[in-house]
Amino acid sequence: MGRSRRTLPEELLLLALDPTTGTTAQPQSLDLGLAGAQLVELALAGRIAPDGDRIAVVAPRPTGDPTLDCALELLRRRGAPVRAVNWIGGPRLGLRQTYLSHLERCGMVHAVEGQMCGVLPTTRYQATETAISREIKARLDSAIRTGVPPDPRTAALAALAHAVGLGKHLYPGNEGRSSRSRLRDLIRHDPMGGLVAHAVMDVQNGAAAQPRRSPAPVGRQAPGPGGRPAPEPARGVPAQPRHGSMARAVAH
Repeated sequence: MGRSRRTLPEELLLLALDPTTGTTAQPQSLDLGLAGAQLVELALAGRIAPDGDRIAVVAPRPTGDPTLDCALELLRRRGAPVRAVNWIGGPRLGLRQTYLSHLERCGMVHAVEGQMCGVLPTTRYQATETAISREIKARLDSAIRTGVPPDPRTAALAALAHAVGLGKHLYPGNEGRSSRSRLRDLIRHDPMGGLVAHAVMDVQNGAAAQPRRSPAPVGRQAPGPGGRPAPEPARGVPAQPRHGSMARAVAH
């Protein structure tokens, strides 16, 4: 896999960067989206494929991208297909910083050092190749405006952007409401992108901790601890991903 093409994690991160503040929109959900974008990129490269709601490695040879190859190797070591929601919900400490550092090395962003409250060192990132960010956004705009089914890469990018909550960042205010709605609808144009996007949203809603079980017989509720009926699981409450501390704070 050549490096002439930007990967989906890189494109998603460039979309999330605020050109004014140098911070990333939706930082916590963006971390999940980057892990999901890696899966889609590996699928586009023919290395993995969906197996129901799981991800299976079909060609373990390296792609040539170190970060993607690390993810591919971790998937291979699992030995069996893994649920997308469990993979995306796993620890991804430093993934966003890894991609920010890569974009900086490529000259697409530059770091701006600062301090939080005059004490804690922070780093913000400003896009230097703004034409690239505009081109990525223009692909989404075109798919939204024309209604023509986009290519799988653009469809997956739209699905991930919606899943991590970038709609209001990309199309703010009441005037952007219809664009946000059409962005959400693009999720149906790529099966792998749709699978991953729904997994990202499930993790945010706490579904990663709720393994699927066969339904109990009609009229009989599955027992909980001590033989009592198990309570209905709480739904719709976003679960906050856990993040480790970093010696150097990265501005969100």
